[in-house]
Amino acid sequence: MDDGISYTISLAQFCQLFPISDRVSMGDDLCLIHARYDESLSVLRHPCRFDGFLAFFCVSGRMKLSINLSEFEMTENSLFVYIPGNIVSVTELDRAGKDGLRVIIIAMTRGYMAGLRTDVPKLMGKGMALIDKPFLYIRDSEKKIAERYMYLISDVLESNLMYKRESVSALLSSVFFLAGGIVEQQLSESGRDKVTGFSRSHIVFEKFLSLVSEYHMSNRTVSFYAEKLCLSPKYLAKLVRTATGRSASEWIDGYVILEAKNMLRYSSLPVKEIVSRLHFPDVPTFHKFFRSRTGLTPLEYRRS
Repeated sequence: MDDGISYTISLAQFCQLFPISDRVSMGDDLCLIHARYDESLSVLRHPCRFDGFLAFFCVSGRMKLSINLSEFEMTENSLFVYIPGNIVSVTELDRAGKDGLRVIIIAMTRGYMAGLRTDVPKLMGKGMALIDKPFLYIRDSEKKIAERYMYLISDVLESNLMYKRESVSALLSSVFFLAGGIVEQQLSESGRDKVTGFSRSHIVFEKFLSLVSEYHMSNRTVSFYAEKLCLSPKYLAKLVRTATGRSASEWIDGYVILEAKNMLRYSSLPVKEIVSRLHFPDVPTFHKFFRSRTGLTPLEYRRS
C-alpha cells in the first residue's frame, strides 16, 4: 500500500514474501510464519517497512536483523518485537548452521493489535527502553512455554473452530502479558528496574535519531536537526559522534538510503517519483548519492 509519503507494505504483501507452506493466516489481520533458512528468511534481505506489528521468536540457530540503522543478533531463545514504521531487514544468515535455523514470525495489523485486550506499549515500552538491545532473551523454561503458545496459536488458526478469532486474540494477549512479565522480572533481577542517567551525548542522539526518522525524506542537512534541537551544527555533530562513533551526516544519509531501497524493492514507483519523494533536485544527483553509498545504481539495486 502506498501511503503517499513513503512506501509501506501491507500485512498481505508481507506474508506473500514467504512460501505458502510456511504460513497460516486469519484474513488480512494476522499471519503466523514458520520461517527457516533460504526459502523464507532470505526474502527480507532488502530493507522493508511493514505497516503493522511483528514478533520474531528465534527457536534455534542465529541470524542478524537490522532495524533502521541498528544491527542486532538474534540467537536461540530470543524474541524481538517490531513497531510499525521502522525499516527491517535480515542482514546475515548463519550459513554454517542453516539446517538448524528456525524462526517463528507473528505479523498483525495495527487495527488487530489495537483490539487485543492488553496495553502492549505499556507492557513492552518500559522494558525495551531499558534493555541495551531491543530483544528479550528467555530461559529454557520460559522458551518451552513460549513455544507452546506459538504452536497452539498456529493450531487454532488452522482449525475450523467457532470463535477462532476471539480464541487467537485471547492467546496473543496472554503472550504479551507473559513477555511483559519476563521483561519486568529480568530488569528486577539485574537491578535495572530503576532508570539510570544517560550521558548528554546519548540523550541528544536519541532525540536526533527520532527527528531523523521523522524528517529524513525532506531534510538531509545537519543544520536542520541542530536548529530543531536548539544546538549549533558543530556541537550536534560532536555529540552524535561521541555517542555512536559515526557522524550525524552518516546517520541522515543512512536513513535516506534505507528509504530509497525500500521503495525501489517493494514499490513500482518510477525512479523519478522516488527522487521527488526524497526531495532530491534531480535524477542524476540521486543516482550519484545512491551509487556512492551502495555501489549500485538505483535500477541495478531494483533488479538485484
